[in-house]
Amino acid sequence: MNSKPGTPDLRCIRPEIKALSAYHVQPSLGMIKLDAMENPFTLPLELQQQLGKRLGALELNRYPGQGIEDLKTQLCAYVDLPQGHDLMLGNGSDELIALLTLACMAPGAKVLAPEPGFVMYAMSAQLMGLDYIGVPLRDDFELDEPRMRRAIDEHQPQIVYLAYPNNPTANLWSPLALEQIIAQVSSYGGVVVLDEAYSPFSGDTWLTRMREDPQANAQVILMRTLSKFGLAGARLGYLIAQTPWVQELNKVRPPYNVSVLNAACASFALEHRAVFEAQATEIMAERERLFQSLQALPGLTPYPSQANMMLVRIAFETSLSPDAMALSVFEDLKDRGILVKNVSKMHPVLSACLRVTVGTPRENDALIKALSSIAQAHA
Repeated sequence: MNSKPGTPDLRCIRPEIKALSAYHVQPSLGMIKLDAMENPFTLPLELQQQLGKRLGALELNRYPGQGIEDLKTQLCAYVDLPQGHDLMLGNGSDELIALLTLACMAPGAKVLAPEPGFVMYAMSAQLMGLDYIGVPLRDDFELDEPRMRRAIDEHQPQIVYLAYPNNPTANLWSPLALEQIIAQVSSYGGVVVLDEAYSPFSGDTWLTRMREDPQANAQVILMRTLSKFGLAGARLGYLIAQTPWVQELNKVRPPYNVSVLNAACASFALEHRAVFEAQATEIMAERERLFQSLQALPGLTPYPSQANMMLVRIAFETSLSPDAMALSVFEDLKDRGILVKNVSKMHPVLSACLRVTVGTPRENDALIKALSSIAQAHA
């Protein structure tokens, strides 16, 4: 006979954890999925078969071993690792962010980042008990440089995160502004983490400057992921920094943190990088087409992007508030089988904004058609 379960006593859970909300993933079964900045293309059938054969031959009864080192060697060649630097793997960028926070965790330690930005910067700091300082962007989504410098001077954060390009605004910061921030943080021994998650679609990489001027960038850690490359399901991130940084960070990295399955998928993708690079080229072409198409619709303002996503501000003439209008369009798209991200309440500068992933030509056509219909209904 089943007894009624008791009420658990959760006093051992930290109050700040209870105050947080778990990361929510939108249900997407049967939807055109344009909400999570994924590469919309699958592997060609022939490569699927080759990858399946390789994965089937793995020794899953053994802990990860030489395959991990082989992948690191491949990645070092892929990025043309600068002299004096090393590379560390993570189970996605999320784990790397957590490990960085753990390594820098100390009484009074602080983390700083522009807002809006990637939610895991703040969440990881809060989970580890570090103070988090968010510095609002300007209304045009650019860094508020004087405000950033004042905040850094006041708080002297151990870690400053700068996504390059930023999520969800999809823009690149001014290189001069980044150089000044790096110099300021370096002066007191902090670290600047340049998050290049969207590097396959961006027109710039900070790795070039790390290679050309290692002294000025000694306090820079560059972080990337293969998620946007086309392996979101494989969970593989990596960071690049001068060797002493990686030596210290490896001390907090769990052993066997990257599975043999993840590593084999990543290694396979790098062997066939031309396929993924061709996909990125098509995504960038579709990004421009999508931008031009949405720009032509009344009541919509798409913003230029250096990533595989873009912000679209809703400005239909209506009695609804701007955020309520964005929610209405979000729900309308959802009813039409298209899932995007409603970011209108994430931060004041994102008021009335939706974030859309650049999909396949067919998916983008469906989005353009749906938004055109919605715009006409509000004309």
